[in-house]
Amino acid sequence: MRIEHIAMYVNDMERARDFFIKYFNATTGEKYHNFRTGFSSYFLTFDDGSHLEIMQRPQMVDAAKEQYRTGYHHIAIEVGDRKDVDDTTKRLQQDGYHVVSGARTTGDLCYASVIVDEENNEIELIAKRS
Repeated sequence: MRIEHIAMYVNDMERARDFFIKYFNATTGEKYHNFRTGFSSYFLTFDDGSHLEIMQRPQMVDAAKEQYRTGYHHIAIEVGDRKDVDDTTKRLQQDGYHVVSGARTTGDLCYASVIVDEENNEIELIAKRS
């Protein structure tokens, strides 16, 4: 088995889509919109074939995202080697994104950093494991 995709509601789908395209080379198909329910989504595809669905609907609740909450916590994206983690982290920081945790070797011996996007979602940048 494998996880086919992960989905997340966002306030600004175009901005979220552009973020994943710009920093993580995602590609996307056409926007889906259900006129009856108001639901809209984009499916983003990454180089390895994994998918992220970003979604929006009129009746969303935008609760505060506490860092240590129950439920889904972050998305981890493999960006290449250690230098790619460093370079991508630096690029995101220079573009104004908050770095929660700079690049380091984690407890599971993975080289990674963590940033937050415009909607306060944590994204972990990971080096390919050798």
